[in-house]
Amino acid sequence: MNAELQGWLGGQLETLRDQNLYKKPRILESPAGGRVMMDGKEVVNLSSNNYLGLANHPKVRQTALEAIEKWGVGAGAVRWIGGTMSVHDELEERLAKFKKVESVLAFTSGFTANSGCIPAVLTDKDVVISDELNHASIIDGVRLSPARYKKSEGFVFGHKDMGQLEEILTKTQNFEKRMIITDGVFSMDGDIAPLPAIVELAEKYNAFVMVDDAHASGVLGKNGAGTASHFDLYGRVDIQLGTLSKALGAVGGYIAGSKNLKEWLINRGRPYLFSTALPPMVAAALIAALNVMENDPEPMKRLWDNTRWWKNALNEAGFDTMGSETPITPVYVGDEGEAQAMERMLWDEGVYALSIVFPTVGRGKARIRTMPSAAHTQEDLEFALDAFKRVRDRLSNPVA
Repeated sequence: MNAELQGWLGGQLETLRDQNLYKKPRILESPAGGRVMMDGKEVVNLSSNNYLGLANHPKVRQTALEAIEKWGVGAGAVRWIGGTMSVHDELEERLAKFKKVESVLAFTSGFTANSGCIPAVLTDKDVVISDELNHASIIDGVRLSPARYKKSEGFVFGHKDMGQLEEILTKTQNFEKRMIITDGVFSMDGDIAPLPAIVELAEKYNAFVMVDDAHASGVLGKNGAGTASHFDLYGRVDIQLGTLSKALGAVGGYIAGSKNLKEWLINRGRPYLFSTALPPMVAAALIAALNVMENDPEPMKRLWDNTRWWKNALNEAGFDTMGSETPITPVYVGDEGEAQAMERMLWDEGVYALSIVFPTVGRGKARIRTMPSAAHTQEDLEFALDAFKRVRDRLSNPVA
């Protein structure tokens, strides 16, 4: 092993520890749920994206088992070489009907969907106009494209600032194509993009809109169809990214849009071209998850009942939830060291709630991000609330 490289890595890790930015994942030892076994301890899990509890739903599990018997565990190839099975086609057809679009193309993750789609539809004659709080996979997808995008060049608008977005649109009319891109639900603050205003400005200035619905999929809209459904903007959002890894309980991502878009990405979307297809039992499980979402309203009702109770309880207890509008419920802390200490103390109390620090959020804007779900019971949430109160008291009075 190269000593110079190992020395550099060790030094960088030590810097992260000194700055209270070092993270080490805990190990889940049970199915995803409201209460889990993690690192040998039972805890209330408030850091899961399993919004609807579908990751361990009996109908989804059974369908996956049956699919293994029928299809095996892998597709054996990338999609275009020979890894596209009929179950993949069925999944994409179901998703297209669910989203009310012409076509859907599935990817192995939401991250690869962004990094496959954004560079494929942009050239060096184009510009990306982006919300400043868009998350990492949007940013990396944009960076892979040849289009102009930098904040220093004036192509990033302040968070949900429609006045600034219109100014940028006014000044960028010399570009061939202009993509406005935004999260549907912002993953660290839990607020919702002003999509109707964005779409109206795009139509006014002949731009097109891409929405990343990673945290809106299964959460907003009819049966969880996302922000376009939530705002009744069917047919007015050009590109929608959805995840299969959060509310749907499995893994993967997809791009929803026109038939032409799908065919272009099949030919030019590099992660699609060079990644092995989703395992067939995953595709089958996702179809089962869609069946639950479309036919059983109870999981989504529980999700939102738990979300409303949790937010109200935190706010009444004096915690700052940063104006969150969705199940993503941050508890603002500010200091990175205090946030990490709060995470450790909550763990001691039997609650797993992850601290979010730089570079995921800005320096000095650390928070504990909590995620109530349909899998939590009222008792789980009451237990967690009491733990948050005790930890706050201990942090406020460390001698006690």
